[in-house]
Amino acid sequence: MSERADRIIAALRSGHDHLAALAGGLGADDLTRASGAAEWDVSQVLSHLGSGAEIGLAVLEGALEGTGPKDADFNRSVWARWDAMSPGDRTERFVPANEALVARYEGLDARAREELRIDLGFLPTPVDVATAAGLRLSEFTFHTWDVEVAFDPAAVLAAEATGPLLDQTGMLIGFLGKPDALEGRPVHLAVRTIAPERSFGLNLGETVGLGDEPAEPDAVLSAPAEWWLRLTTGRHAPAYTPAGVTLTGDALTLDDLRRVFPGF
Repeated sequence: MSERADRIIAALRSGHDHLAALAGGLGADDLTRASGAAEWDVSQVLSHLGSGAEIGLAVLEGALEGTGPKDADFNRSVWARWDAMSPGDRTERFVPANEALVARYEGLDARAREELRIDLGFLPTPVDVATAAGLRLSEFTFHTWDVEVAFDPAAVLAAEATGPLLDQTGMLIGFLGKPDALEGRPVHLAVRTIAPERSFGLNLGETVGLGDEPAEPDAVLSAPAEWWLRLTTGRHAPAYTPAGVTLTGDALTLDDLRRVFPGF
């Protein structure tokens, strides 16, 4: 398990270094440009990541010190402070806030990475470091794309993060997918990705879930792994869909899949 945590923490570091460099080069007009996140400009995405880093660091420190997570009032106070900042201040303060969280994860020794349990405050039981850091990696990676796509419609998810995020897709797929989009019509989809290469099944019916690739699928989706991940989080508009995405079979269309995964 420590090896998984190591990989995720390394991806958090490379992701931070990349976004910090990008943020440092943004001008005032860039910060108020519409991002890939609905109703947020670029500075608001960075504010969300900065406030999340502060809260995440407090949660991690609570696990290390045995005091547990902060209460809801603490979270609200952090969000309010970041919301009140100017676009420039959000961008400037995002970098040290996220650096502090990443550095704290990096400072965990092998035993802590294996044995520490972290109460996130919204899950029924504490989780290991790989799970907690993996959830932060998911949030960070997708919101980094939200920033990048404001300037480049061909933006893709960080390669270092794609593999770890692909490994944990099943944890959230039931929450992200909306089965009523197909009005109860069952579909067993084979999903085949590249970079990295994976194959598995997506089962759509009364619920949405992952499983083994079906022997006789109703349809086959072939796509870069990073686009599959973006699909599940609603970042799948035709303008952001590469030519390498194909769906064969008559059971459903790409627009059907977009409705199954509408995003937040």
